[in-house]
Amino acid sequence: MKHTKPLLLIDVDGPLNPYAAQAERRPEGYTTHRMRPTGWTPAESPRPLRVWLNHDHGAELLALADAYELVWATTWKDEANDWIGPHLGLPRLPFIDWPQMHGRAPRGTFWKTQYVLEYAGTREFAWIDDDITEMDREYAEQRHPARALLMRIDERIGLTRPDFDALAHWAR
Repeated sequence: MKHTKPLLLIDVDGPLNPYAAQAERRPEGYTTHRMRPTGWTPAESPRPLRVWLNHDHGAELLALADAYELVWATTWKDEANDWIGPHLGLPRLPFIDWPQMHGRAPRGTFWKTQYVLEYAGTREFAWIDDDITEMDREYAEQRHPARALLMRIDERIGLTRPDFDALAHWAR
């Protein structure tokens, strides 16, 4: 029987882009990028979207690729491969193509949760996102047939060394 690596489902805004950090103070180790993904319309702001990225995160994620299959789990969808991945030195990754974004969700869960479970199928997965709550963990625990790690990442801080260590430890 072939052993399949668990999925590592990666959100962009929050984990990789600590968008909620103080606007006047870029987090240490991060670089400012200006981007115009499809979802960013001039009606919201005539300026491009400000995205903070830590280039070390690319190497950290690639190191985890020995233990995980990396997948974008972001509203950026495939555009994460064009706008985010190249800045982090990541190859093109598969992505979850959300059937509906920001829609209704069962039992007080985050709207992505039902689709994350659907995408994972029967596979083990770790999911990093800034909108995960205890309701999402309970929902996954009750409905997902394999191990699952749902890690809430603080959108003011982004991924940290302990987060990468926890992901590596969980995969073992």
